[in-house]
Amino acid sequence: MANLLYQQIEMLSREKHIEPEVVVSAIEDAMVVAARKFYKSEEDLRAKFNPETGQVDVYSVYTVVEEVTDPKKEITVAEAKKKNPEAEVGTEIVAAKPTDVLGRIAAQTAKQVILQKVREAERDTIYNEYHTRVGELVTVIVKRAEGPDLIVDMGRTEARLPKREQSKLETYNIGERLRVVIKMVDRAAKGPQVIVSRADASLVQRLFEMEVPEIYDGTVQIRFAAREAGERTKVAVASRDKDVDPVGACVGMKGMRVQSIIRELRGEKIDIIPYNEETVAFAQKALSPAKVTRVQIVDPETKKLEVIVEDSQLSLAIGKKGQNVRLASKLIGWDIDIKSEEEKRQEIEEQMTALTAPATPLTSLAGVGAKTIEKIEAAGINSVEKLAGMTPEQLMEIPGIGEKMVDKIYQAVNRFYESGTEAAAATGEAATSGEAPAEGAEAVAEAAAEGETAETAENSEAAEAVEEAPAAGETAEAAVEATPANDVGDAAKAEEAKS
Repeated sequence: MANLLYQQIEMLSREKHIEPEVVVSAIEDAMVVAARKFYKSEEDLRAKFNPETGQVDVYSVYTVVEEVTDPKKEITVAEAKKKNPEAEVGTEIVAAKPTDVLGRIAAQTAKQVILQKVREAERDTIYNEYHTRVGELVTVIVKRAEGPDLIVDMGRTEARLPKREQSKLETYNIGERLRVVIKMVDRAAKGPQVIVSRADASLVQRLFEMEVPEIYDGTVQIRFAAREAGERTKVAVASRDKDVDPVGACVGMKGMRVQSIIRELRGEKIDIIPYNEETVAFAQKALSPAKVTRVQIVDPETKKLEVIVEDSQLSLAIGKKGQNVRLASKLIGWDIDIKSEEEKRQEIEEQMTALTAPATPLTSLAGVGAKTIEKIEAAGINSVEKLAGMTPEQLMEIPGIGEKMVDKIYQAVNRFYESGTEAAAATGEAATSGEAPAEGAEAVAEAAAEGETAETAENSEAAEAVEEAPAAGETAEAAVEATPANDVGDAAKAEEAKS
């Protein structure tokens, strides 16, 4: 019996990859729990496994004291000496408790405790083994599916391949062998603790280390990698030996090395880019296969770049759904704003126009209160032109501006531009009909102020004649009738004839 029980303990230890002492400790703890539940006692109970007899004995432990305050845990010196003549204060006295009376319920409780302890020991063993192996490439076998996730067999334990860590273009079958990287070890997980990934960028790096000897021995280094699983990966490589081409080493003869990695990733595109310490040169390479015209650093603190490309290269630089520029941004660690040469030219023209064009103050808007104008100006909008270029959503982001106020502001802006359009149209009509040329406008205004009519003043000479006529006691109409359109001398003769 003893040998059989210990054989079972050793077998369980090998199966769960834990030490036999851990299983023995679990059995002892289980017996203590079962005894305490059966006897319903608060005594200090302990259990001891005897490997020779296979018996698990349970004891009540008492501490020898001079004066007993807790009879369930303490014993006097006199009582202790009856059991052990050498007992003294501080000595522990044990008293055996019968275990053959525990019964079925206690046995079931002991079983649950043993399973729980063994499970906890197994989880600790798995964590201690795998938490130092994060990022390592391993081969697993697809075991089963649990919803969208896959459970894979790592040999020693099971691991989870979540949906988010699966490649978009891949489908998996039960029993299929996969290469994955250990993403993390989750100690608090209820199921498998080890999380593996097929979508992480480190998978590509580990595959390059396997296929490229120069990377494995450290001659060529992978400095950065950015990946969108199933679509495209960008890898920046650098060489520590000036005689070794890092890109050529990764590509291999006739592309054999990189092609084997592409096959493992099931057709995923891979861009191998030479690393450069200079951000501008690195950004130009990172946007390949697009050809970049120039790169400008906009803000080094927030890491923002502006990239200009030819009009024909714009779509290639941006990529499908912005994929190329997004990966390049991840690779270099800077935000990239791509513009075509035509867009940049228009932007510069707009900036020049904004600098030369006069800004109309917001107080020119009729129907908008002073408090509203203060709120708008507090948001950095200080001209009607800038206000007119904003969307309703942008206006509603200003504190204190609601939907109704946005409508009111737009109505005021429309009235402002409509009034300006009408004034321009009136000026154009007057210029076309020739009623008030630029030089005669002042004369017309003066004649109107003196109660005279200037409707027939067609030029500056006629306007002067209109001014002289009232001084001689004549009406403006008589002066105009006696004055030819463009001959001041004839006007003088007409005056002499009348006199």
